[in-house]
Amino acid sequence: MSARLDHTIVRSHDRFRGANFLAELIESPEPWKNGPFAALTLEDGLTLDYLDVEGEIVSQHLAFQVPDALFDTILGKVVERGLPYWADPRHLEPGRTYLLNGSRGFYLDDPDGHALEFLTPPGTAADPA
Repeated sequence: MSARLDHTIVRSHDRFRGANFLAELIESPEPWKNGPFAALTLEDGLTLDYLDVEGEIVSQHLAFQVPDALFDTILGKVVERGLPYWADPRHLEPGRTYLLNGSRGFYLDDPDGHALEFLTPPGTAADPA
């Protein structure tokens, strides 16, 4: 058996707000209380354990590969809500998506400033000629 990431802790100023923000975007079941955590279990069994903390939160980058249809749904929700998003991790290309190696993607900050990236599987989108 090889190593598989089981869970990771995501620091938040409001654990259920942060976990619900992501769960709603990706159409995942609601997070559940697991001790001091708001646990969000993803399809592959990985659990994101949101933990309430005080003070400054250091941003984490969490990238989610999603099917094309879900990508379109997520991007539609982001646009509908007027949330800022970018085609690059440095936030230099606002309101755009990227196309790289046949994958579409974009970046979005969650309520705690964590950088969420949503991308389609490689080879599912045609790169411009």
